[in-house]
Amino acid sequence: MPSLNQVITPEREGGDQTQCLTFQLGEEMFAVPILNVREIIEHGHITVVPMMPDAIRGVINLRGAVVPVVDLNRRFGRGHTKEGKRTCIVIVEIPRDTETLVVGMMVDAVSEVLDIPASQVEPPPAFGTHLRTDFIQGMAKMEDGFIVLLALAHVLSDEELAQLPGDPPVATVH
Repeated sequence: MPSLNQVITPEREGGDQTQCLTFQLGEEMFAVPILNVREIIEHGHITVVPMMPDAIRGVINLRGAVVPVVDLNRRFGRGHTKEGKRTCIVIVEIPRDTETLVVGMMVDAVSEVLDIPASQVEPPPAFGTHLRTDFIQGMAKMEDGFIVLLALAHVLSDEELAQLPGDPPVATVH
């Protein structure tokens, strides 16, 4: 897992801050680096694939590519996301050794893009969180509380999501 300094550094974003897309799951705010976000789409038809892991809601057709959609609430051990007016799918790209994994994350609502100064980012707490600590890249201190910075490579680990044998339903960019 990259260290916090590898994710939020002056070299990465020019200055001492990183741009992150913030979104809601329930009452909590989360963020991912904007560099990993490919696009945000409205929640629409998701094709259910039999025998998929519980956190994977199904797949969508994104301009001809089959993209798995992970329900982040379910991935974090909560109930399934209740679809509402602001529910959307954030399409993210996760670099791998020889390819890029493309995955959709179902979230309750997208909030905004924030510039998060590196000085406001604390390491994840060692215990006491409702999330696995390897899912947390850091905690951003904001005026109205904390924003959880997600470690996408761990949250959306294809091995850990227990893909079925054979060709995984994952879009990749070579």
